[in-house]
Amino acid sequence: MSENKESLPASSHEATVSGQALTSLVWKGNHLSMLDQRLLPEKIVMLDLFTTEEVWDGIHAMKVRGAPAIGMAAAYGVVLGATSYRGNDAAEWLEHVHAVCRHLATSRPTAVNLFWALDRMKKRAGELVTEAEVGQIEDWNAGLEREAIAIQAEDEEVCRLIGIHALPLFKDGMGVLTHCNAGGLATAKYGTALAPMYLAQENGIHLKVFADETRPVLQGARLTAFELQQAGIDVTLLCDNMAGMVMSKGWVQAVIVGTDRVAANGDVANKIGTYSLAVLAKAHGIPFYVASPLSTIDLQTATGADIPIEERSAEEVTESFGKRTAPQGIKVYNPAFDVTPHEYITAIITEKGIVQAPFSENLTALFAAD
Repeated sequence: MSENKESLPASSHEATVSGQALTSLVWKGNHLSMLDQRLLPEKIVMLDLFTTEEVWDGIHAMKVRGAPAIGMAAAYGVVLGATSYRGNDAAEWLEHVHAVCRHLATSRPTAVNLFWALDRMKKRAGELVTEAEVGQIEDWNAGLEREAIAIQAEDEEVCRLIGIHALPLFKDGMGVLTHCNAGGLATAKYGTALAPMYLAQENGIHLKVFADETRPVLQGARLTAFELQQAGIDVTLLCDNMAGMVMSKGWVQAVIVGTDRVAANGDVANKIGTYSLAVLAKAHGIPFYVASPLSTIDLQTATGADIPIEERSAEEVTESFGKRTAPQGIKVYNPAFDVTPHEYITAIITEKGIVQAPFSENLTALFAAD
């Protein structure tokens, strides 16, 4: 992984957000301001991105991460790509937008929100060309901009609704364990798995949160622990291999995680280590919840076996944050995600409500409902 954390790109600036929630993505009208999550919690740096290629790199290099945030970033990447077209032909503009989408789709393979957002932007582009008079390139670009902004606004509301549906599952004094980062940093606001924690705090419900550090990139330590601490929520950081012991002590009454893709049968792809947690939770009789917006549910993927699993560079494991921790030349297997079979999942919490087994039937019913 070729990341230089000592020198920052010229198009970046450190931000001060005292007393405010961090925001991963801010649209500035002619460019996207992206929080570089790799640098947290030591530095809060916003990157100013003006091109599709810069957005592609932001997604691929995990400057932005979390399935909903990846989708939102890609939508803005389409806007930046569309405005780079200098012709005045409807068919050419539409093909240009499709080419931009195809390129952005190569940035990361697992998070289905990426492809969902790109499909939505392509669909809107086609509608704009059909609706508008030929030659109104600026109008079409403005229409795509409005669509990207709408995707971000809708995500905030979706996360709030997930939190509302999840909140009754959590009682005052409960211990709750989470993995990776499925909070406000991964979404427009609130997060998915962290949404009920924020809403619990707003409603005077005290939860004791345990956050796995989430090796090898430590999203739990750098992001979740930081985010919850900043919000004043009671959080304790754990190494990933401590979860079983904490469960055995009776300190955990529920596990809740986010997801990057839910298959039609209810199998769930999430950050590596999630499957182990689900097995441990089942062994200890602890409910295991997955928070997922509808945009992350992929009914076209039959089971978890069909979900492409991204493999990342060996350096993430052998050179943790610039310091070598393994022998030179050692073989490394570094999948970014694993798949949790649906039989280990107690419920999937969506903006439309809580879904339990049989998942194949009940997930499909979500999309059939008004």
